Amino acid sequence: MFENLLMGENSLQSLKFQSFVLVLTSFILGFSEFIIIGILNDVAADFNVSLAAVGLLVTIFAIVYALATPIVSMSVGHHRLYGSYFVLMTVFADSNFLTALAPNYLILVIARMLIAIVSGTLVSLSIAFISLLAPLDKRAGIVAWIFSGFSIASVFGVPLGTWLSGYASWRDAFWLIGLLAVITLIFALLCLPKELRQAKTQSFFKQLAIFLDRRIQLGVLLPLLNLAGIYVFYTYLRPIFSQGMGFDLNLLTFLLFVYGLMSLIGNLYSGKIAQRHGLTTMPY
Repeated sequence: MFENLLMGENSLQSLKFQSFVLVLTSFILGFSEFIIIGILNDVAADFNVSLAAVGLLVTIFAIVYALATPIVSMSVGHHRLYGSYFVLMTVFADSNFLTALAPNYLILVIARMLIAIVSGTLVSLSIAFISLLAPLDKRAGIVAWIFSGFSIASVFGVPLGTWLSGYASWRDAFWLIGLLAVITLIFALLCLPKELRQAKTQSFFKQLAIFLDRRIQLGVLLPLLNLAGIYVFYTYLRPIFSQGMGFDLNLLTFLLFVYGLMSLIGNLYSGKIAQRHGLTTMPY
């Protein structure tokens, strides 16, 4: 009985560390995705291009992310999750290093596209790992934390990247992201099981059939409109604060932190509303 209890405690500790690594993964993915928001001015000045051209990186990233994620996720198929994570995380880290080294705007665009290609699938792999590792009663909470990694990135990642960009170089932010990705990869290789595989996936077109369901259509339409409204503003938040409203860099970093913090609080609070009172209360 004592041995079973000890094994249970060890298993729980292992799950906690595995969960930490997967949340850290989503944080780094979010950090790399959102960082461009805080460094628009510096990138534009470095490559002598307009703010609109640099802002277009967000659009390109989103399009590639949306198109590549289902295709790459299906190509993972029945391969081992461990090996797939290793390959995709290596591409992610190298692409951030390439971004830091980019000699011109074209290489920067290519590097950002590579990051977008692997990011969505890395999120789905994290969810797949937890679905297979965590007991049912803990699974939803861990998945929620994995997605919260993106909100945490907006709270801490964007202000940190803005600060680095202002006092050193915007390239240093991507060196930092690449280094964190390598550290996370090492942690993952040490703690994640090697033989786990997903269930065999259906064909791409069979999976698309779910979009015939009106509930799925509504579920996709709501975040689509929500994010479209947010990112038009959020992408140009730094130019709005610095050029339009005249805030200096120190205050800008604080304002970006507050913006991200309120976003995180909103996400957590809306989840509690939906859980306790149902989605009928949410619109109000």
